[in-house]
Amino acid sequence: MSTPTPTTPALSRPDYRLPRSSEAFARAQRVIPGGVNSPARAFGGVGGEPPFMARAEGPYLFDVDGHRYIDYIGSWGPMIVGHVHPEVKAAVSEALELGSSFGAPTEREAEIAEVVAAAVPSIEMCRFVSSGTEATMSAIRLARGFTGRDKIVKMAGCYHGHADCLLVQAGSAATTLGHPNSPGVTAGAAADTLLAPFNDAEAVERLLEANPGQVAAVLLEPIAGNMGLVPPRPGYLERLRELTTKHGTLLIFDEVMTGFRVAYGGAQERYGVTPDVTALGKIIGGGLPAAAYGGSREIMSRVSPSGAIYQAGTLSGNPLAMAAGLATLRLLREPGVYDRLEALSARLAEGLEKAASDAGAPHVVQRVGSMVTLFFHDGPVHDYDDAKRSDTALFARFFWEMLARGVYLPCSQFEAAFVSAAHTEADIDHTISAARESLAAALG
Repeated sequence: MSTPTPTTPALSRPDYRLPRSSEAFARAQRVIPGGVNSPARAFGGVGGEPPFMARAEGPYLFDVDGHRYIDYIGSWGPMIVGHVHPEVKAAVSEALELGSSFGAPTEREAEIAEVVAAAVPSIEMCRFVSSGTEATMSAIRLARGFTGRDKIVKMAGCYHGHADCLLVQAGSAATTLGHPNSPGVTAGAAADTLLAPFNDAEAVERLLEANPGQVAAVLLEPIAGNMGLVPPRPGYLERLRELTTKHGTLLIFDEVMTGFRVAYGGAQERYGVTPDVTALGKIIGGGLPAAAYGGSREIMSRVSPSGAIYQAGTLSGNPLAMAAGLATLRLLREPGVYDRLEALSARLAEGLEKAASDAGAPHVVQRVGSMVTLFFHDGPVHDYDDAKRSDTALFARFFWEMLARGVYLPCSQFEAAFVSAAHTEADIDHTISAARESLAAALG
């Protein structure tokens, strides 16, 4: 199917229509639940139908209707060096010439594991898997097997994939047991999951004291990205490190989003707090399906076949994903990359802040490194309850106005936006100008 010639984004609202996308969506709905292969793509938080993408290049997406968008999703985080980077493309092409999958060990797996171990403070050894869900699920199994305990503590509003024991939401109090929030998840699967608010170390302390010798792990995103971008309060991560050490509980950082994103060594490098186990994903696959979990040699030696804790995967360490990941990590080691990401992201955050202030919109802009969220919330967002008080109807109107002006933001108030090294100052400036017009339209 041919792709229409892309249009140049306009700062006045263009005639924005999606007829070919609508046809594609109708077709998909006949054979795919909801027409999408992940609910995050369904536009449930903003209404309407999603544009269907035809291709990508650098910081841009191009849909089947001929629109070009400045992309702040980046495949939900992995595309930190931009889409179809020549070096990543060449690495994948070279790997494909040799075979797409062997079901046998390759040297490249050890090579990228060495790079990860050198970069991430908590990791001496790691095991590759194919998704972030697998990484966090395996990390929890490892923590339970290593400690001989059953319970875990997770934070309300932190998403760690769709493993049964993690699909729970908080009750009316921080110390209540989790209740499943998806049909098909049994009460038994969630019974050992305890919940605390993000950024509340005292709630975690109460849970550990109320369940002495029973909690295998405290699991969290060190920087929350699935309730919008929510940084840790000063001292929060340090206190969790103290509490878990005191209670013989493993501290697990889910750095699927933040690993190699907010710093080369992830949030643990940025904040100087080292967990026991880390889950990684997204960037380490360079845009192809790959993830990993890792920790000290002592902990990871418990994983089969070295130890008795079983985990396996036919496509784990896939040669194409390993090649893309290695190429991406090499690019991130080049001088100035993170300085550039920091500068571009600061420019975006400051511009959005001023645009929202000038428009009189209730708002707060929160940023860590190249992760940003404009919350339509009058005051800082520290936890899930704060985030849920955001004006999601205003966000939906703003989202569609931005889309019509060629800016592709996450389709939910509760997702972080990602800046890539491929974005330019002109892209950022266009985004800020589009935000000014979009806010005026959304508030009008």
